[in-house]
Amino acid sequence: AYDVMLHLGTLAAVLIYFAGDWIRIIKKGLLEPKKPGGLLLWQLAAGSVPAGLAGLLLSKQAETVFRSPLWIASNLAVFSVFIYLADRKPAQKNTLESFNFKDALLIGAAQSLALMPGASRSGMTIMAALFAGYSRSDAATISFLLSCPVIFGAGILEFLKLPSGSFNSVFAAGVAASFISGLLAIKFFLLHLKNHDLKPFLVYRLLLAGFIFWKVLSR
Repeated sequence: AYDVMLHLGTLAAVLIYFAGDWIRIIKKGLLEPKKPGGLLLWQLAAGSVPAGLAGLLLSKQAETVFRSPLWIASNLAVFSVFIYLADRKPAQKNTLESFNFKDALLIGAAQSLALMPGASRSGMTIMAALFAGYSRSDAATISFLLSCPVIFGAGILEFLKLPSGSFNSVFAAGVAASFISGLLAIKFFLLHLKNHDLKPFLVYRLLLAGFIFWKVLSR
C-alpha cells in the first residue's frame, strides 16, 4: 500500500505542476504529430519503453535482490560519482526544443536503472540528460515529464495487487502527504537548479550511503 500511495501522490504532483505543459504536449502530439512540437508526446512515449520493459522483466529482482542494504548503499555511492561527472560537464546547445528520439531512448534507458534502490529515478534521468548536453533546468524538466508514464504504469500494477480493505482514511492521507511533499519538492528543486548545481543532492546521497554502510558493518 505504501508504494501505491507514493506513486499516486507523486504522479498527481507532477501532473498538476506540469499541467500546462502536458495539455500543450498532448494537443500538439495529437493534432500536429509530425511537427517538432508535436513529436514531444511520442518521444516521451518512446523514452518510457526501456523502463517499462525493465520493470516487467526485473520486477522480482527489484523486490528482493536489489533491496539488500549493501546493494543500496553501493548504488548511492557509485552513481553519485557519475552524477557528479555529468553535473560538471558544460551544457551544450541542447534544449527542450531540440529534444529528439535518440535522447529520449538514452534518458529512458537510464531511467530503467532506477529499478535498483539507491540509483534514484530522477538522479539517473537528470544525469543522462546532462551527459546529452542539456542544462540542469531542462534536464530536470525532461526527467519529470518522462517520469509520468512510468510512475503511472508502476502505480497501476501495484494498485491491482492491493486487497479491497486497503482504501481507507490512512491510504487517502498517505496519498495527500505524498502529493504535497512531491509538489513542494518539484518547485524548490527546479528553482534551485536555475542557478545552482547538484552538490546538495550529492552530499545527501553520500551521507546516506555512509550511514547505511556504517549500520551494516557495525552489526
